Amino acid sequence: MSVIRTPEPSEATGEVAALYAEDIDDLGYVPDYTRVMAVNPEAVRAFENLVRAIVSQLGKRRYELVTLAAAQALHSQHCRLAHGRKTLTIMDEDELIAIARDYHDADLSEAEVAMMDYAARVATDSVSLTDEDTLRLRELGYTDREIVDITLAAAARSCYSRSIQALGAGVEVPPGLSDRLRDALLVAPL
Repeated sequence: MSVIRTPEPSEATGEVAALYAEDIDDLGYVPDYTRVMAVNPEAVRAFENLVRAIVSQLGKRRYELVTLAAAQALHSQHCRLAHGRKTLTIMDEDELIAIARDYHDADLSEAEVAMMDYAARVATDSVSLTDEDTLRLRELGYTDREIVDITLAAAARSCYSRSIQALGAGVEVPPGLSDRLRDALLVAPL
């Protein structure tokens, strides 16, 4: 649990109450990371708008793969769990478990693996990326817009993950995850 003071759901007002209500509708509770980030609800909404702008062109599958890779590289259990749950809406559990355990050995396309490797590097060591890294994505069929969106998705995940980690948000397992999936998301090599 974070040391950041946050209102209880019954005490929240305005945009904070709206953010809390969205999580209660979706999860049945307000995760600690939402409570912490909702201290600045305008920033949360700006982040959501950024994600929508990225997903609208990149697509949900690519966005979630990038997010899972970046969260793994950042050791972000919060984001691995939350986005593992979200990814279940676009792929089956067995595929997701394989990706969570080792996306290099999960029957993904060469382009998807390269995209995830790139995302992990953007999130953790962007200064080491070179033109060759970007050209590799282009060689695998990604457009310039997709490369920008992959980069933005990984960088945005880095910002959000690092923020909730730095603020000490507690890690909570969202509903709807089997024990197998939870373990794959939490125990995967980071």
